[in-house]
Amino acid sequence: MTDPAVREEPAPGAEARGEWRTALALLLVILGTSVVGPGILAGLPFIALVAVLPVPRKRALLLAAAIAFLVFGARSEDSMWYFERGWGVLLSGWFLGITLRWPAWSLTSRALGAVGGAAAVAAAVFAARPGMWSAVDWQVKDRLTMGVQQALTLLEQAREEALPSALETSVLRTAEVQGTLFPAFLGLASLAGLGVAWWGYRRIAAGQMPGLGRLREFRFNDQLVWLLIGGLASLMVGAEGVERAGSNAVVFMGALYALRGAAVVLFLNGGITFFGAVIVLMGLLFVAPILLAGALLVGVSDTWLDVRNRVRESES
Repeated sequence: MTDPAVREEPAPGAEARGEWRTALALLLVILGTSVVGPGILAGLPFIALVAVLPVPRKRALLLAAAIAFLVFGARSEDSMWYFERGWGVLLSGWFLGITLRWPAWSLTSRALGAVGGAAAVAAAVFAARPGMWSAVDWQVKDRLTMGVQQALTLLEQAREEALPSALETSVLRTAEVQGTLFPAFLGLASLAGLGVAWWGYRRIAAGQMPGLGRLREFRFNDQLVWLLIGGLASLMVGAEGVERAGSNAVVFMGALYALRGAAVVLFLNGGITFFGAVIVLMGLLFVAPILLAGALLVGVSDTWLDVRNRVRESES
């Protein structure tokens, strides 16, 4: 999700295929982590970019109009309907504003700035109207619980027998944890959505490449380590609201640092083969905590070691 600074230039066709795979992976992140869909997290920022920035390919305007119809066409009185679209508008406005003001910033920096700005505005609104936050929080948890219960019911029907009670309890507990951590997951999904939106603008509207950088160059501002440290410190306070804020900060930054650690490993290895990808996927199935902890440690260490720049300096 960063602007690339690469050691070797790939063939144009390979780069295009790689960007398609990256965009698909980002869409899967949205679908797998957030209760807010890609139509809002990726579609609304795409509409904002197409509406303000130059659009050499006019067919992108039709795509933007279709997305707007899908997102706003069926109105609901549900408070989640307003929250989802309100968040999407805030995210889009901040991303567009930062892109116009600081166009030289990397995609990751602009996306993180947009998520941070949207979160600050949303927090101010919820602080002014606490009842609104309670309603949204309850509906998110209710939506997650209902989704899990429906999935368990379908599984029972397919098996034609009751599921073990321990499995049901574990799955419902997972949904409860995801509900508690949904702000962190929403932040991560929003970053993915902005990546898809920027890729869509560059590739579909502007006909330019690249829109997304390569994973092995992923990095972000080193000062964000203090958000991780602050989150860890908040977990020791014990107050419910502070502890929840700290746990969300730890999950959000932990995921980013794990991704940064994976980027460092890919950089040192010069990439990853198909066989290597299969091995990593198998490892995530069986020893995911170990792999994620290792990637997190490498990512946090890179804040001070800056491994990739040191390697480039030694090579030059």
